Amino acid sequence: MRHSTDRILVSHAGNLPRPDELNELIDGGRNAQGANQEEYHRRLPKAVQSIVDRQVELGIDVVNDGEYIKAGSYGGYIYSRLSGIENQPANPNRAPRSAGTGGRDRVNYPGVYETHLWFSGSGGPIRPGFLVDGVRTGPMGTGGGTQRVVTGPLKYTGQDAIKEDIANLKAAIEGKNVEACIMSIGPLSVGGNASNEHYPNDEDVIFATAEALGEEWKAIADAGLIVQIDEPQLATSWEFHPDWTVEETRKYIERAIEAINLGLRGVPEENSRLHFCWGSGHRPHSTDFELKNFADIIIKCKTQGYSIEAANVRHQHEYHVWEDVKLPAGKILQPGVLSHATDLVEHPENIAERLISYARIVGRENVQTSTDCGIGSRVGHEEIAWAKLRAMSEGAAIASKRLWP
Repeated sequence: MRHSTDRILVSHAGNLPRPDELNELIDGGRNAQGANQEEYHRRLPKAVQSIVDRQVELGIDVVNDGEYIKAGSYGGYIYSRLSGIENQPANPNRAPRSAGTGGRDRVNYPGVYETHLWFSGSGGPIRPGFLVDGVRTGPMGTGGGTQRVVTGPLKYTGQDAIKEDIANLKAAIEGKNVEACIMSIGPLSVGGNASNEHYPNDEDVIFATAEALGEEWKAIADAGLIVQIDEPQLATSWEFHPDWTVEETRKYIERAIEAINLGLRGVPEENSRLHFCWGSGHRPHSTDFELKNFADIIIKCKTQGYSIEAANVRHQHEYHVWEDVKLPAGKILQPGVLSHATDLVEHPENIAERLISYARIVGRENVQTSTDCGIGSRVGHEEIAWAKLRAMSEGAAIASKRLWP
C-alpha cells in the first residue's frame, strides 16, 4: 500500500455493479451456482478489464476486480474453496450459533423486522443477499432450509480459483499506474456462524478457518497485489450475541484479531488491509457497537491498512476516536466517505471535509479514501454507484489541495 505523499489516494471497499453479460448467467445474483459454469468464467476476463478501466476513468488509484466472482454474496464464494465445511439440511435440534445480524436492533424495532425482512440482511435492492423484502430465508449461516456445519478439518482447496482471480486482475491493470486489491473473506464470517461437529471448541474453528484462508491471502500478496480481509463480524459480533457485555465482546474481537494474524503469517503488511463494517443491511443500526469500544484492538491486526465504515450517520462522528487511539506508525487509515445506506450522491465538499477531519488527526500521508462497504450491490442503480465514486475522487482532489497547499 502506498502512503498519500502529495495527494489523498482514492480507493474503495468492495463490490461494483456487474455487467449484464454476467448478470444474465446468474439471474442477477440469485443463482450463485451460475458463476460455476464455464461460460461465466469465459466472460470474466473481459468483465474485469472493463471494470478496471471504469475505475481508472473515475480517478480511483487502488482498483479491484468488482468482486465479480462472488456472484451471490461477499462470502458465499469461499465454500467452493474450502473442505471440511458443508451445507446440511437444517436441524431443529441444532441450536443456531448466533442471533444473526441485527440481533439487538430487532428487539427495539419488531415492526420493522416483521414488515421489511431484508433490513436484517447485508444486501440491497440490486443484490438482496440472504434476506429479501417479504421473503424469510433464515438466519446468518443458513440458507433457509440448510445450515453450515464444520464436519472435518478445514483446508483450503481453491488454489486454481485464486490463480484465476489473480490472473484476470493482473492482466487488467497491465500498463496502468494503479495498485490493485482482491477482497477475501475473514474467518469469523466463515467459521463464526457454522455449527461445529469436528473441533474441540468453537474458538478452534475460528483459528482453523483463519489458517486455511491464509493460503488465499498469501497467494494474493505473493502476486504483488493487496489482499483486503473482509470481516464485518468484528463489529457485528455485538449484534450476533445480544447477551454479551462490552468486555465479553472485546475479548471475542481480541481473539479474532489473533486468529487473523495467524492467517497473515507470510503476508507482508504492505500488501494487506482489513475491512470491517457494521453489517450493511438497511436497518436502524441504533445498537451498533461503538468504535471507541474496540478501535484499540483493531490496530493490533498485522495489516497496513484499516478500511472502516465512517460515512454511515451512526458512525460519522467517530473520527474523534483517533484522537485517543493513536494510529501506529506506518499504518494507513481508510475511512468510508461514501455511504451505501443512501442513494443520495455525496457532495465532493462533504467528502473533502470528512477526509480532512481524519487527516488532521492521523496525518495526511496516512489517509486514503474508502467506501463504507461495497456499493455495487446496495444502491438503487448503477448510475448512482458511478456518480458516488466520481464524487469521491473529486472530493479527494479538493481535500488534497487544502492539505498540500
